[in-house]
Amino acid sequence: MYFAALLARTEDGWEASDTELDDVETLSDLTDLARDASADEDTVLVYIEQEDAWFGVVRVDGEDDPRIFVSDAIAAARSSYGEILLTDELLGREPGADDTIAALEELVGLDDTEDGEPDTTPDNDNDHDTDTDTDELGADDDDELDADAVPAGPLGDTAVLADLGLPEAELLLLRSDALAEIAEALGAAEVLEAVR
Repeated sequence: MYFAALLARTEDGWEASDTELDDVETLSDLTDLARDASADEDTVLVYIEQEDAWFGVVRVDGEDDPRIFVSDAIAAARSSYGEILLTDELLGREPGADDTIAALEELVGLDDTEDGEPDTTPDNDNDHDTDTDTDELGADDDDELDADAVPAGPLGDTAVLADLGLPEAELLLLRSDALAEIAEALGAAEVLEAVR
């Protein structure tokens, strides 16, 4: 189950609203959603949470690039909303790396089937076993690629909320009910409670 909320800073303090992400497909969509919530280009925080798995915070300050923090990158990578936050830049890889990995996986799939029916001659059985071992190693290599692509644990800008009252060390310790603790640190607990 997902929960998403917007916290927008105004002259009168923080305003909170829950939000639907049905029409959000990219980080750009999410950033536009945040900017639409702020009339004066003030700070807007987008909070996304998958219950007991991970949470993410996207901070948008006017026209600046969004700042992103994800509590558990591997868990987020298994989520459609998490994938929105796990950009190539955040993962420290070249743009289009996903396309390269997909192309490599497709080639591995072709190698598995291009020889057609397996040979049943004794000499080729040994070769076939060797090919199978190679294929299994190839699968492990793919796992290593995936592991390299998405590191374990927290990822992103750990100082994303530091100037708003939540130091990096405290952000890294948050697990369940992180939004309540974030809102408490920002002084937005009451307005958030009104929309939950």
